[in-house]
Amino acid sequence: MREMAKGSNVGLAALSDDTGSVVVSLRWSSAAGDGDADVSVLLLDGNGKVRSDADFFFYNNPAAADGSVQLLGKTPTDSGSEDRISLDLTAVSQDVDRIVVAASQYGGSCFGELDDLRVTLADGSGEALLGFSITDAGVESAFIFGELYRRGEEWKFRAIGQGYETGLAGLATDFGIDIDDGSEDDAVAATAVEQVPKADEGQLLAVLPSAAIPAQAVGEAQPVGVEPTTKRARGPRTAKKKVTLPKVARKSLAENDSWKPARLFPAPSLKSDKERELRATSVLLSVMAEVPELGRRLTAAFGAPAGRMQTFTEVTLPHGDTPKRPDGVIRVERAGKLWTALVETKTNGNPLKQDQVQNYMDIAARRGYEAVITLSNDVALEGSPLVDVRTDGRRKHKVALWHLSWAEVAHQAQMLIRHEGVGNAAHAWLLQELLHYLLHENSGCHGFQNMGPAWVPVRNGIDTETLCQGDLRAVEVVESWERLIRQVCLRLGGELGQKALPVQRAKRGTDPQSRRAVLADRLCDEGRLAAELRIDGTPGVLGITADLRTARLRTSIEIQAPEGSYPLTSAKRLLRLLAEAPADLHVETLVEGGSGPRGTLERLRPEPADMLPKDGARMTGFRLSLFKGMGATRGSAESGFIRSVDESVDRFYASVVAQLTPLERRSGSRSQPTEPSAVG
Repeated sequence: MREMAKGSNVGLAALSDDTGSVVVSLRWSSAAGDGDADVSVLLLDGNGKVRSDADFFFYNNPAAADGSVQLLGKTPTDSGSEDRISLDLTAVSQDVDRIVVAASQYGGSCFGELDDLRVTLADGSGEALLGFSITDAGVESAFIFGELYRRGEEWKFRAIGQGYETGLAGLATDFGIDIDDGSEDDAVAATAVEQVPKADEGQLLAVLPSAAIPAQAVGEAQPVGVEPTTKRARGPRTAKKKVTLPKVARKSLAENDSWKPARLFPAPSLKSDKERELRATSVLLSVMAEVPELGRRLTAAFGAPAGRMQTFTEVTLPHGDTPKRPDGVIRVERAGKLWTALVETKTNGNPLKQDQVQNYMDIAARRGYEAVITLSNDVALEGSPLVDVRTDGRRKHKVALWHLSWAEVAHQAQMLIRHEGVGNAAHAWLLQELLHYLLHENSGCHGFQNMGPAWVPVRNGIDTETLCQGDLRAVEVVESWERLIRQVCLRLGGELGQKALPVQRAKRGTDPQSRRAVLADRLCDEGRLAAELRIDGTPGVLGITADLRTARLRTSIEIQAPEGSYPLTSAKRLLRLLAEAPADLHVETLVEGGSGPRGTLERLRPEPADMLPKDGARMTGFRLSLFKGMGATRGSAESGFIRSVDESVDRFYASVVAQLTPLERRSGSRSQPTEPSAVG
């Protein structure tokens, strides 16, 4: 990989023969684990300006109609996150001269608070071609990382590293996007933005003069089991009107509940693993071909171009004396060129087989195919491949190996039909049928459901205090826990329509295996598994702790007390927000240097003054926690534990987190005011 210096440039053709479609990745890290930013892409003409508002892509406008640009979303890294952008350079209009890749922060944050700012570019096979690190970030709240530009028929990349103290608004103005704060429509849009819990600078696009925000363009994020109280403002719709399904199903015409609606993809009759694999592969690939939004969403990250997609199942391909039959084949045609991927599917928790995947990698290399995609209940982890394959370095043609989990497929279908929308009602119905099939108990596509063979021995070792540091089984359990947490994020994010990502707290430069080894040793000593989730729109980080010694799960969140407010006022305000929360919710007051009073919501409701520190310590916030048994007595220990984690997160979010809004701030400079009375 070529390392770029600020201001340098390089032609993509000099680095790879496969640069028709590339993936640009922006990453950053934070020692505290709480830094984040949002990417944006601008298409510029020869004058260095956007042709229209449709040339500005951000998280509310994530894809171009022609497939040339698609924001693929965030994935967690060891100490931060990575945002990826798929660029199909063969689909970019000829009147586009430059493609600018930028990122912005919100809420008064600046890029100097983040570490390891870096952009990389990979070719169609997934091989990283170039990288550029920004080391001089300071007070800037927006940054241009780099740009791709034309030189004749060639695309080149330039490392820029230019910051803006004026944030996304200043960057947008430089490239021809006018923001008029004086119009009536803008005032309405700005009011909508203020109602969003986290006022993201990406939402400045909501006040563009050409953007009238239709009802269906308002965010439909909904807490699990809880009706929303506010709607999230969204930016302008630059493509045709999108269709989402209503949240409340139409009244059934059935005489009674025993009547079951006809399904396009029936699942109850499936009995064998072979049947499940055949049906699941055919169902998914057929919907991908018929619903371009889903097909593009699932393949863009793998280097597939935007084009006409066809899918096939049970294709026989020659391989020595014994022909092989991959479960599926995906082919995409654009400008007379074909992109081909072989698909290997597993369901019902069955593991991928190394020899099968190796055979398909060899076949793909010989036939000039671009990728092999594995699909199973497992969730892939950085630094821990699900299968190890050998590659022949003597072959000029490179084949990329990618993995999808069924949970990721369900997440993308949920996002499209519930939150982002698809092209027409027929596509929405097809996605709904796909989602119903994936979630059916007989489909075998439920996602990660088994903590692995090391789970029970590790739990027994913790019970008997015989588990020692360095035990490799503890590392396996830590990896399974990480897979489970990533699946929880996918499921919760699909329900809410919000970004949900695990927080990885590790020293910079720590490789994934070393980090997991440290966590495994901690598991041996403390008997606990812990994780943190960051969900857009929530006032803090959601924590999950599984104490294997006591067989209890704890879900918690810490929220800050506003500066300059009376402690008793903050306590009363919190109790009002939690009026519908469970009575067994634990509330703990946080003070400088440690913890203060604590108690259940049932006890504290009539006496808010009991939440105040007794020794005059400065109150900094509150920790809210719910506890639940791990439920390993029903079903298998693995599935019982996973089910308990899902139920705990759902209950905590719906009954506690969804009710929280930022505590009201009082004006003034009092650092710790004293109230005249502590009577509740």
